[in-house]
Amino acid sequence: MKALYIKSTKLSVFLLSLLIIGCSANSNEENSANEDATSGNETYFSLPNESLEVHNSEELNFSVQTVVEGLEIPWGVAFLPNGNVLITERDNGTLRLVRDGVLVEDPIAGVPESSPTGQGGLLDVELHPNYGENGWIYITYSKPGEVGQNTALIRARYDEETHSLTDLEELFAGTPTTEGGAHFGGRLVFDHDGYLYTAIGDRGRMNTAQDITNSHGNLYRFNDDGSIPSDNPFVGSEGMDEIYSYGHRNIQGMDVHPVTGIVWTNEHGPRGGDELNVQDKPGANYGWPEISYGINYDGTTFTDETEREGMEQPVTYWDPSIAPSGLAFVSSDLYAAWNGNVLNGALAFQLISRVVLDGDEFVREERLLEGIGRIREVEQGPDGYIYFTNESDGTLNRIIPVE
Repeated sequence: MKALYIKSTKLSVFLLSLLIIGCSANSNEENSANEDATSGNETYFSLPNESLEVHNSEELNFSVQTVVEGLEIPWGVAFLPNGNVLITERDNGTLRLVRDGVLVEDPIAGVPESSPTGQGGLLDVELHPNYGENGWIYITYSKPGEVGQNTALIRARYDEETHSLTDLEELFAGTPTTEGGAHFGGRLVFDHDGYLYTAIGDRGRMNTAQDITNSHGNLYRFNDDGSIPSDNPFVGSEGMDEIYSYGHRNIQGMDVHPVTGIVWTNEHGPRGGDELNVQDKPGANYGWPEISYGINYDGTTFTDETEREGMEQPVTYWDPSIAPSGLAFVSSDLYAAWNGNVLNGALAFQLISRVVLDGDEFVREERLLEGIGRIREVEQGPDGYIYFTNESDGTLNRIIPVE
């Protein structure tokens, strides 16, 4: 893929004034846009009251507003309906609350102890689709075992009075636990039918991803209480009943297509071969490590095949690897020119990759904010704005479109 370099410029004083006027919370036009985007949800952060650098992209100019600072390896983000925000800190194993736009100093208590080995720790956080009625919060983390660790899924409720998690239930824990700190997966998403998806990577043991009798290298689908849907593809067969698809190296981004309701994922390849995939075939085999567009980190090859009958091809792949992370579909009217696009955070290349699609087909890529830092999560919030976390400076940021 060819990188498209984005120019960043400062506006003149006149244009900056127009930007502030256009972004003012008192602007009727902005209020109207916010009402359309939020559909009654709270506003999470005040719009900037100072001029910001404007970044020019192919179809939309935008600024970046830092809304939360002081985070340690922010990994997952969930927007509460009361205007507050939950953020996981991976290495610290802490769940943080942003209340009224301000990061609360004390972490939320009652979070299970995670094993911050390598890529492990406290991972993603996701709200139940009916959170306003049941209060369930879903969390993934690397759970310590007698030997090593593996990814586990829990749900709990947040008690505001005690600033702690309550009613904690473990829904799933990957087996076997293994030593080493690689490829925990851990992303969470609910689809339009209320099914919960998460993933565990191959845990650095590549050949386990083709074995559907263990927890490594799989995408999982659950009911909201952790039980197994009766139509999961391996129910009643040799494979684990929880598995939805397999042959994955390490899924790091996941979202649901706003129109089709189908889950899309991105995942890390080795040296080359990062992938963007559509999960439209229950029980599908995505090929790792039998087929790949990547090679070993030392330059040697582990397979000569990039495709094979019975194994899925990616929508697109990255070579060299950008190390994709959080994935979000754009559906907000605030970014009309980007609607239907996929935004992928990138760790190694420190950017956001905007992928333009025609249905399920790749059209082109534009690379935004190159060099900004290790982008871990990308989310479209209930207020219609796109947010991303930056591991490099410990921040949560918002993309503000500029007319």
